[in-house]
Amino acid sequence: MSGTLYLIPNTLGTNTRGGLPAVLPEDVRNVAAGLRYFVGEQAKSTRAFLKGVGVSTPIQEIDIRELNVNTPEAAIDSLLAPMLAGVDGGLVSEAGCPAVADPGALLVRRAHEKGVRVVPFVGPSSILLALMASGLNGQSFAFHGYLPTDAAERAKRLRELEQRSRKEKQTQIFIETPYRNKAMLDALLQTCDATTLLCVAVDVTQEAEQIVTHRVKGWPQARVDLHKRPAIFLFLGQ
Repeated sequence: MSGTLYLIPNTLGTNTRGGLPAVLPEDVRNVAAGLRYFVGEQAKSTRAFLKGVGVSTPIQEIDIRELNVNTPEAAIDSLLAPMLAGVDGGLVSEAGCPAVADPGALLVRRAHEKGVRVVPFVGPSSILLALMASGLNGQSFAFHGYLPTDAAERAKRLRELEQRSRKEKQTQIFIETPYRNKAMLDALLQTCDATTLLCVAVDVTQEAEQIVTHRVKGWPQARVDLHKRPAIFLFLGQ
């Protein structure tokens, strides 16, 4: 009988309001603390997470393997092997929910193909939390991950998404690499219509959290410090 693959959310940063217990329920922490096999994006940060949840087993005795953008798809079976052999395992992202905008989705898909039970746990999702706090349409929304980095291609994509948003009354959501946040905000303000509602959510759940929604016309740039901080961008065409 195969083991279970538990999808264990991580915090969204090291300065979480109220600490780890504020964003991860006790049951989730207890399950994570009892596992002896983990797959994470980086072994070092996975070890730090495990110390935070209070594992009883010495960290060096826990089997931690990496799954990130550099992991070949051919290696997925080896990562799943312990669970096929009956061992329960945990999938942990660098931040937030595993398998959402995260390479862990490959492991989850393979688990389903092999008949391994998959159990998702509750934890912080910057995407949903930002949507909740934005005031934009939560009945219809789409997450697009990263937009093109080329300025012309990015502007073209933004116009397409804005047209779709306006037509379908659908909130558009995406992320950016922190050091390109300012360029993304500038592109949004230069490309989108003045009446479009724009929300930027920075450091969600962290002590320095900032979430601001305003129309593009007169958007208060000075109120939000984007410099090298994790951010979620959302807009709704009007």
